[in-house]
Amino acid sequence: MSTNVLRTADGWWAVRNERAVRIETKAVTTAALLADRAAVREAAASTDSGTPVADLVALPPVTTPCRVVAQMVNYRSHAKDSGFTGDIPPTFFRKASGSVSGPHDTIVRPAHVNFLDYEVELGLVMGAPLPVGTVVEERDLPSYVAGLVLTNDVSARDVQLTKTQFYESKSYPTFTPTGPYLALLEPDDFARLIDLRLRLNVNGVPRQDRTLADMIVRPAQALTLLARFQTLDPGDLLLTGTPGGTALKAPPKAAEKIAALLPPALKWKAFFKGQAKNPKYLHSGDLITATIATPDGRIDLGEQRTPVTDAV
Repeated sequence: MSTNVLRTADGWWAVRNERAVRIETKAVTTAALLADRAAVREAAASTDSGTPVADLVALPPVTTPCRVVAQMVNYRSHAKDSGFTGDIPPTFFRKASGSVSGPHDTIVRPAHVNFLDYEVELGLVMGAPLPVGTVVEERDLPSYVAGLVLTNDVSARDVQLTKTQFYESKSYPTFTPTGPYLALLEPDDFARLIDLRLRLNVNGVPRQDRTLADMIVRPAQALTLLARFQTLDPGDLLLTGTPGGTALKAPPKAAEKIAALLPPALKWKAFFKGQAKNPKYLHSGDLITATIATPDGRIDLGEQRTPVTDAV
């Protein structure tokens, strides 16, 4: 059964229900913690009554700097929302690790961003090196992936679309809330990944709700494709895509055909004029809640609660 690990300013904790036991380790980074699994197991098996989780201030369980890689359009429902038809080529992009923030930290919208969007995503945390050329089969996942985290791939859509710039639009500080838990998996837990359900609400209103059954390229294949050109190391993070339900939606086909005839500046001006009427984009004062778990709770990555504010 998976073991949930929490990170605070005072160190690492093994979580059991509503209480946490300190892990006796010198590890400062996620990679170092993963190399000290014996200490994690000892804390998880401890009879110590521990500390209430509610009394702890969670930091992101993935320490930085690290590689943060993400998959684009990797759920069928998101592909439909985005106007894609037919086969979708697997595509990856990078995020700055400086965007990683805590599970309850405030998301800060930069002053020049008008269309801020959310994307709940399952994050894979590497536990072993993935050299270029590695082929990962489903049975190999426990050899490379140590655990899972809940993430939110926050996106500045007006930067992303007008500049076709994923790196900038998704890399501002606070744009990758991560945690609260790093769920360290046992080999038999990997068969349950397909049952994980991703949910995201804004101000209590459901926006995203899908299981991994909706995923197009699953983790083993994704790692194989990524390893064609990218090395990963322990502690690195792969975001595996978001389901449908984001604020951004593709325009109707008729409008898309008309827009294609316009010069780029006019096309984007018309597009964002229409998007300005969409109330689902994030605004200062909004509260995002997100969870990822199996129905039986065997794997439960905890809950994020991230308010949104505007940059001062």
